[in-house]
Amino acid sequence: MKITTLAIRVWRMFSMIAVFGVSVYSYSLFSEDVGVHFDAAGKADEFIRKSEIFYIIVGLILMNNVLLMALGRQLIPNRIEWAEQRDELNEHLRNWIFCLVAMINTLVAMTVFALATVNNEFIYKIADFEGLFYLVVGLLLIILIALPIRLMIKPKLED
Repeated sequence: MKITTLAIRVWRMFSMIAVFGVSVYSYSLFSEDVGVHFDAAGKADEFIRKSEIFYIIVGLILMNNVLLMALGRQLIPNRIEWAEQRDELNEHLRNWIFCLVAMINTLVAMTVFALATVNNEFIYKIADFEGLFYLVVGLLLIILIALPIRLMIKPKLED
């Protein structure tokens, strides 16, 4: 097993544990109404019920870890160059899907944690999490363009 494959699988497992743990922890911190939009002063001005947040999180987790994984098994391009290196192609596709799933799990965990932190008046305010958006968008873009770039490079021929 390659080190990248191992690292992506470990990240995926830890992200699944993190999204579950953070969701349970945050649910216990939420009041009945959770602020989801904040004004310029950092005060919540739009709210959603705690149970609705829970159902949204469960839906995202199921969609990500079940539907996206099933879709990933269907994404096999039929290119002549990759036909002879089917095992390598399968490994690249599996790693890409695992990486995307792990990133989405990590995103959900960080978002729920930030929402719980801001709603419970800890020392952090909404402005402390501004960089989270740019971090997530950057990582998602890197992951999304990594597979097409790798598939444009011809595989190494095994002797």
